[in-house]
Amino acid sequence: MKNKNKSNMDTTPTIVIAEDEPGMLMLLEQCLKNHGYTIYTASDGREALQLIEQQSPDLILTDIMMPFTSGLDLIGIVRSSTQFTHIPIIVLSAIEEESTVMQAFHLGADDFVTKPFAPNELSIRVRRLLANYRHSSEPAAFA
Repeated sequence: MKNKNKSNMDTTPTIVIAEDEPGMLMLLEQCLKNHGYTIYTASDGREALQLIEQQSPDLILTDIMMPFTSGLDLIGIVRSSTQFTHIPIIVLSAIEEESTVMQAFHLGADDFVTKPFAPNELSIRVRRLLANYRHSSEPAAFA
């Protein structure tokens, strides 16, 4: 398992994208690469979990309905691991039911974006979450 040191602020943020629809996966990958992120892609939840363990990403972007391990299960597994509990998670799904959205948030998702989406809006959400997590992980200054 690779252990990355992310303390250097000029390190390119890495994102694991878990999406089973090939066209959507390519769109997400290209959109986020164009905004300067290093992207790792997975076409199912099980593959995404392997990438998360290998890459220790700065952010996870996941669909809900995927083969082998659903996005909701993925969130639960990531949040139950002390090694990865700090990683922000954005759910990107066509499912709009309030119960599903609430379940994602209860499991530990940080944001929920409904498909179809505006790529620039997604990029802003990613940037804000990354900034918030980096800021909150800095040690507090004492006077």
